[in-house]
Amino acid sequence: MALLSAETEGAQPMSVVVTPVGSQPSAVGPAEYFTGKVRVDAPFKGTDGARIGGATVTFEPGARTAWHTHPLGQTLIVTAGAGYVQQERQARQAIRPGDTVWIPPHVKHWHGAAADMGMSHIAIAEALDGKTVEWLEQVSDEDYGHAR
Repeated sequence: MALLSAETEGAQPMSVVVTPVGSQPSAVGPAEYFTGKVRVDAPFKGTDGARIGGATVTFEPGARTAWHTHPLGQTLIVTAGAGYVQQERQARQAIRPGDTVWIPPHVKHWHGAAADMGMSHIAIAEALDGKTVEWLEQVSDEDYGHAR
């Protein structure tokens, strides 16, 4: 049985796309979604019906996301530093380089750097009806410092 390709189905042939490092400018994580200094690099988004998207996110010490959820979940791959992830009403968990984190759909959570060390991770999520995240309230300094 032969596999059909886009070319044999009459569609335009698809090509691999390489986005060179440094070809996209860094973006500052907006204050409405983050506390502290956060940089977003190399954002990517699927095309031709693919729902995947993500970016490399770098948090300075003490920086973190606001509480949020994802309609189809989120995967984090920690690449540098030390940080935390916390699900609502659960204990904060330490994360380090090489750790992967799966956050199920609709689970309220936050993630960010440790108080004394920055942290970077690759964040990957799928879009549902064009939306990958539902941003909620900020994580207070008290909640961050006293996470259960």
